[in-house]
Amino acid sequence: MQRNWIVLVLLVGFIMTWPWSAVAGEGKKGGTITITYKDDVVTLDPAIGYDWQNWSMIKSLFSGLMDYEPGTTALTPDLAESYSVSDDGLIYTFKLRSGVKFHNGRELVASDVKYSIERTVNPETQSPGQGFYNMIKGFDDVVAGKTERLEGIETSDEQTVVFELSRPDATFLHLLALNFAFIVPKEEVEKWGADFGKHPVGSGAFKLKEWKLGQSIEWVRNPDYHFPDRPKLDGVIFEIGQEPTVALMRLQRGEVDILGDGIPPARFVQIKNDPKYKDQIVEGGQLHTGYVTMNVRMEPFDDARVRKAVNMAINKDRVVKIINNRAVVANQPLPPAMPGYDPDYEGYPYDPEQAKDLLAEAGYPDGFETELWTMNVDPNPRIAQSMQQNLAAIGIKADILNQSQGPVIAAGGEPDQAPMIWSGGMAWIADYPDPSNFYGPILGCGGAVKGGWNWAWYCNEEIEKMATKADSMSDPAQAEKRIDLWREIFIKIMDDAPWAPIFNEQRFTMHSPRVKGKPSYFVDPVHIPINYENIYVED
Repeated sequence: MQRNWIVLVLLVGFIMTWPWSAVAGEGKKGGTITITYKDDVVTLDPAIGYDWQNWSMIKSLFSGLMDYEPGTTALTPDLAESYSVSDDGLIYTFKLRSGVKFHNGRELVASDVKYSIERTVNPETQSPGQGFYNMIKGFDDVVAGKTERLEGIETSDEQTVVFELSRPDATFLHLLALNFAFIVPKEEVEKWGADFGKHPVGSGAFKLKEWKLGQSIEWVRNPDYHFPDRPKLDGVIFEIGQEPTVALMRLQRGEVDILGDGIPPARFVQIKNDPKYKDQIVEGGQLHTGYVTMNVRMEPFDDARVRKAVNMAINKDRVVKIINNRAVVANQPLPPAMPGYDPDYEGYPYDPEQAKDLLAEAGYPDGFETELWTMNVDPNPRIAQSMQQNLAAIGIKADILNQSQGPVIAAGGEPDQAPMIWSGGMAWIADYPDPSNFYGPILGCGGAVKGGWNWAWYCNEEIEKMATKADSMSDPAQAEKRIDLWREIFIKIMDDAPWAPIFNEQRFTMHSPRVKGKPSYFVDPVHIPINYENIYVED
């Protein structure tokens, strides 16, 4: 998922050293919390929404067949009461919970599941999640406009949904836990049309009470929620249009509960070092990697020795200091919390002299000139300048092109426009906790297309075959072997060095003393940032 990393660095996250007395199942029901945001939400339509701000909101308003155990990456049935998978990994059969209701009072049935996923795949919806479901039989015909019905989804009765895949895919259950597969009522979509995202109706823990565009969004508890012990809160109010510095002052006065945009960067060090706020400042990691891409189709980055030299030239520790140590140094594409991360891999050391030797071997003893594209929102220009100085030290003169996010993304999607891109502002955060998601869109051959997200334009056919094999290992008995294969894949990618991984970010914020909950509910790796249905208040 592409999201603004500097905002995410400052997102809501609660440190794992918070007292463990607040555990699942504790906490009385009642109370409303207030959260501030500078910008309004674009949409709450699960088929459309795809940014950090609406991700956890959508998860609280809608439900899918699958979900994750709160605060973890462990899959669990949600709307599905049970499911089974055929021996060949091609048939998935789900039995729905009975009595689940949409917020409009109508019972949710199997045909709603079929409609919702067909809606996401339908090109007219323009869902950014369309491609995730390309393994469902009939996908290509729907995308081509030949039909609106997915051949691979059948509903034998109101409580049974059967999926037939065109190939085994070990990530399929994860894909059914994505927002794009959340269930919507057809009558409400047709009623509101393009405005459904402003009038969301789902079956989640909360339902929308009122949305005053540009001012506030208010939720109330769903009394018919299919997990009767949740949510704890009576409601959530999002106040829109709050400058982060003003929001901080209001939190200090006890007027708001959570800083949606995090601690303002200009106040971060001061607030972080003030012992008065020690118990209110919280930290958490996320499935994120920030990196520099090198376009392997453009000279001189078509030479792996040059790409390795860049890896060795960048002082990553200095970059982390630029953002007040709100990250840890990265040495591979996968973040440490992702299955498949190799803790024994050391990566490329910071070694300018060896970098110079590699450039000389590649035929560039005096270096060369190039361009480094970056998003123009602080601190990205400062990070790019630090890298520029590092590269100059080994003879590479890199002109910095500071652009808004759109032009940088567009340049990355062209095969011969951007030789180097710093991903800050557009860095990758996992859509779901599986290493496959860090390969296909951003390092696989399928992403190396015009308009794609593989800005290195890297396509290694041998690795592509390994990745296909890994994702075809859908038998749970092969799970460990599959992760081992992914680990091998990413280390092989680093041998080719299409990226210079820079850091894995942490996130910080402040909260009011009355907000409680198990720490992992606030460092939720898939709800990003908050699992709203499990937190509570103590006044």
